[in-house]
Amino acid sequence: MKIRQRYFIKTKDGLFFAVTDNYHPDTHIISFLRYMPCEEGDRVIDGVRYKKVSSDEAYSFLNKNHPNYLFRWNIENKDSMGVPLEDIVEVLSPVDKLNEIISSHDNDEFYDKIRLLASIFHEKAGIGYDDMGVSGSTLLNLQNPSTSDIDFIIFGLDNHRKAINLYSRLKNDADSPLDKISGKYWKDVYDKRIKDDSMSFDEFIWYESRKNNRGLIGGTLFDISCSRNDSELRDSGAVFSRVVCPMKIHCKIADDRYSYDAPAVYNVSDVQVLEGPCMNIENIVSFTHTYTGIVKNNEWVIASGVCEETTDNDSSKMYNLIVGTTRESINEYVKLDTNPITGEKEY
Repeated sequence: MKIRQRYFIKTKDGLFFAVTDNYHPDTHIISFLRYMPCEEGDRVIDGVRYKKVSSDEAYSFLNKNHPNYLFRWNIENKDSMGVPLEDIVEVLSPVDKLNEIISSHDNDEFYDKIRLLASIFHEKAGIGYDDMGVSGSTLLNLQNPSTSDIDFIIFGLDNHRKAINLYSRLKNDADSPLDKISGKYWKDVYDKRIKDDSMSFDEFIWYESRKNNRGLIGGTLFDISCSRNDSELRDSGAVFSRVVCPMKIHCKIADDRYSYDAPAVYNVSDVQVLEGPCMNIENIVSFTHTYTGIVKNNEWVIASGVCEETTDNDSSKMYNLIVGTTRESINEYVKLDTNPITGEKEY
């Protein structure tokens, strides 16, 4: 089985890792620790309690218990996280999980919402069931129907555009089961996504409302996440990187066609370095869902993150600004250079 981004893998010690890349070294699967057994955990499967872990908890646990899960691969001066092939006991596919849910015909209300979401994208956007899946806690059977979101995956960039364009229309249709986020749900999403003071609550609502990749179905939050299909992948993932330094820039969005990709990529122009050494930044690259699809072509933005030098197979180099070097993205962001709520300049 080809192990793709947004799959999960289970280790021989019962750890669950989210696959974070489509390209892997010969010895490991690039992935991030998301759930681990814990007596105080609030999720249960097969009699074992699990907890969801933060980035700091993941690195701390692996450094102590599985140091071989942290290793140097394609980033010169930073460890990658991944599971050695010999420690993998199960690979969990979002596509297989969705097919299982669709075929089960049970009376589970949470699964009913997933089935309805899939049928809407299939019937109204023309997306095949084999190009859709469900990830996150649902993939692991660790979901809590009263609190869990639906992490719905669309495979293929064009398919994903169809899905978010459909949702942008249906969320304003009183007869549609797909709703806009409102009320208390906004606070839940904000607290989950923003861990510093980089964006106010009102700003967050403004940006999220125009992204059209998150909504409600029957009172349950859902994400419409994107993952490339096989035909859209490069032949090789052999790109080598080097972390340079923290950086903040002011620039114009030149091309947003990959802004919903994973990672999200914004090609930029007219770059002015506000903090850090003067470098020719070509792209803003976001590894966090928070800054996916957040800005559009021809908009002027402020971005804070880490400058990274990448070297491709032909030895050509480029410099990108990376946002989301940790899941919490502390002091790392992309947003308009003018606050959409107050009208004040951000730099």
